Amino acid sequence: MSTRFTSPRLRGKERPWRIAAASLLGAITLCVGSLFGGTIAAQALTPLPCDIYGSAGTSCVAAYSSVRALYKGYSGPLYQVQRASDNATSSVSVLAAGGYANAAGQDSFCAGTSCRITVIFDQSPQHNDLTIEPAGVQGPANVGAIANALPTTVAGHAVYGIFLPPQTGYRRSATSGIAVNGQPETMYEVASGTNVNNGCCTDFGNVETQEVDTGASHMARP
Repeated sequence: MSTRFTSPRLRGKERPWRIAAASLLGAITLCVGSLFGGTIAAQALTPLPCDIYGSAGTSCVAAYSSVRALYKGYSGPLYQVQRASDNATSSVSVLAAGGYANAAGQDSFCAGTSCRITVIFDQSPQHNDLTIEPAGVQGPANVGAIANALPTTVAGHAVYGIFLPPQTGYRRSATSGIAVNGQPETMYEVASGTNVNNGCCTDFGNVETQEVDTGASHMARP
């Protein structure tokens, strides 16, 4: 799970989010101790991370999770998978508003073949959805994460995190509501520390609008 939250007045392109760790675990969320208990119905009544930030005047401008809603009222898709057998796609949504991912639906859709994640949906009103990273000056286009590569269980719910080995990445260059040029923003991510190396990097998030390497320390420039 990952979220970005900033002052609603900030607009523009988002800086890149480089992840040195090779795997992204989408199963753990913010405020772990207070968010994981109870039933789905109870969760729908409990403020979730982006509700909390919004109430403090620092609304989420990008909110991604493959395992759960980040708003108590969110009932939409979390991510899209594409199966290898016929290239058909299906969106994996939450079981109920404010709840966990319908991983069983993914299992049914992908039965007998393999699936990759092709879109990670932004739950925020900004709709900064992420797609597979295209080719750039530093290398060829990436591939989507294998959809069932990182199974885990959260509060009794079987769900899938997002595994990002080399050549797997997601980004978005045309964004809405994101801080630019060093304007204030906060990012929170929970990642697995069990699969790491000394290499760099995997793209996850948004990038400079030029999508080229403009030199060191330029990652926050549009």
